[in-house]
Amino acid sequence: MRVLVTGGAGYIGSVISERLLQRGDVPIVLDNFSQGHRTAVPPGVEVVQADLADIAALRNIFGGGTVEAVIHMAAVSIVGDSVRQPLRYYRENVANLLSFLEAMMRGGCRRIVFSSSAAVYGEPAEVPISEECPAHAVNPYGSTKLMGERILADAAAGDGALRFISLRYFNVAGATRAAGEMHHPETHLIPRVLEVALGERPHVELYGTDYSTADGTCIRDYIHVEDLAEAHVLALDRTSRSSGIYNLGNNRGYSVREVIETAARITGRKIPVENCPRRAGDPPQLIASHRKAADELGWSPRRGLEEMISSAWEWRLRNPRGYTE
Repeated sequence: MRVLVTGGAGYIGSVISERLLQRGDVPIVLDNFSQGHRTAVPPGVEVVQADLADIAALRNIFGGGTVEAVIHMAAVSIVGDSVRQPLRYYRENVANLLSFLEAMMRGGCRRIVFSSSAAVYGEPAEVPISEECPAHAVNPYGSTKLMGERILADAAAGDGALRFISLRYFNVAGATRAAGEMHHPETHLIPRVLEVALGERPHVELYGTDYSTADGTCIRDYIHVEDLAEAHVLALDRTSRSSGIYNLGNNRGYSVREVIETAARITGRKIPVENCPRRAGDPPQLIASHRKAADELGWSPRRGLEEMISSAWEWRLRNPRGYTE
């Protein structure tokens, strides 16, 4: 199957492209390279460098009617940045999605897997979070993802032709042999912890030590990037017969302190910590259930925190400067 992977040169998108190749599909990567890296794309994969706002490029991609399905990863996704630049997030994540869907459906493509976020839940009343938990996004990023899901649901209901799967998840970590996590600037905990282990940062900021958790630090859900890629491929297969929304999670979480201590043990390096005040809006626990995904997609995570950190660490040691373009 010929599958367009938007944002396919990014961290998660490149691993999804890798997984599609492994099972014999033909991924095509669409990326504007604002965050992605050309060398992250698996060898032999066709790359189209264009922005989602480039209508002519979208018409060209879908014009031949050869793209059979889409895995839509392209988005801006930093929560704090979305608060500072809400209009940018609505333009990139919502307006561009509309034009993309129009081009896609004009080209006869009717199947899409949408990378959503557990940020749509805001501060949930239940943990682990199920799909029945009310969605009340508390920042523009979460709101744009929720709006994207509603657009897809309405499009699917409109004529019955579009089928979509939306995947909601929190934190992704780990690496394959070829692909790892490298953002500029880096905002995610595990790569920041590893930067401290490498001597690239003086310490890790620990925001809040007095939460109602076992060690006083926030608990978050993490998924290995390979597990996540497998979920996207299973969701792609599901679009052949139905639409739906699924949470992806470990059904358990890891505290910030647990992440730091695990990284120190794996790397054999000291990781200094600077205690900081709580950040506004940080709930004590965010854990997503994967029961529905297990029942209907046949997916459950197979890799734990140690494998996430060890694979990320090995990738950083092999690639001390990240990707070279």
